[in-house]
Amino acid sequence: MTAEFILDMLVRGDMVKPDDFDVPVEDYDFSTINSPTSLIEQMAKAGGFTATKIAIAKDVLNNMFTELDASPHEGNTHLNWLSFPACLCATGTRGFFVEALKRKRFNVVITTCGTLDHDIARTFRNYYHGAFELDDVELADHGLNRLGNVIVPTSSYGDIIEEILTPMLEEIDNERRSSNSENPWQGFGTVELCWAIGDRINDEGSILHWAAKNRIPVIIPGIYDGSVGAQLFMHRQKAGDFNLDLLADQQLLSDLVWTADSSHALMVGGGISKHHVIWWNQYRGGLDSAVQITTAPEHDGSLSGARLREAISWGKIRAEAPQVVVEGDASVILPILGSSLFNEN
Repeated sequence: MTAEFILDMLVRGDMVKPDDFDVPVEDYDFSTINSPTSLIEQMAKAGGFTATKIAIAKDVLNNMFTELDASPHEGNTHLNWLSFPACLCATGTRGFFVEALKRKRFNVVITTCGTLDHDIARTFRNYYHGAFELDDVELADHGLNRLGNVIVPTSSYGDIIEEILTPMLEEIDNERRSSNSENPWQGFGTVELCWAIGDRINDEGSILHWAAKNRIPVIIPGIYDGSVGAQLFMHRQKAGDFNLDLLADQQLLSDLVWTADSSHALMVGGGISKHHVIWWNQYRGGLDSAVQITTAPEHDGSLSGARLREAISWGKIRAEAPQVVVEGDASVILPILGSSLFNEN
């Protein structure tokens, strides 16, 4: 019984039969592992809790990517959703999201305001390695902010974001008024905002750069919850009618969902990003396949902890959809998956 067979059995809800269990657990043979793909292939054979789930996740994602390549890109008949929290963008795991958008592996992204914060900040300044055990009182005295084991100097965060965004927002404001003097902000939601900022970031290490270049919609349902949101508020102090048309984002999501022939998702963590994905997919009868990566336990009642099977009861994931929840740190799991998937596609 292979990992793929196990996934099929779980999706079908078949009753197990003793004779189904006929594939033995195999030890890793490190002498034959010469690539991330070969490692994941051995994970499927070795089993051992999360290893099997990583192998299943790789298969589900690979199918998502293959189907996207085979679908007509005009009209987005095949949707690949990507949702994730901002914290990973403070780490090198941002490179997974950059590569995914550069290769057009996903065509709709849901994330939080902090993703914009970290993406802009790290484009122009460095974050640094630290440790969870550092003294936070002492760090604060030195103008150093701790995000897990990452150190973010104040000069590398709020200061640089304000320095970059202040003139950028003024330029965007002028462009909007020139194109539509009567109602410059109609249709200008977070998708348009992200593209307008990304168009002005000439750095291939930036998420916003590739989202804008490939015109991949990035939706930020909680756009005001972060440093970029604060800059938007500050800009409004100078331009009193400045606004974001957040319902324009919802219209776009509605158009995508109602016209899609298939819809699939990679959801990292939970919160507003995950919920926005599954919420909109309920209107088409649920996702057709899904992978979630999380460290949260199910019994805490959070959306991060909620397993994908729970979404079936809400009509947000189809009962027959291939789906797997991989428990573990995404800063470990995503690079392993990306090393295999991006070198195959």
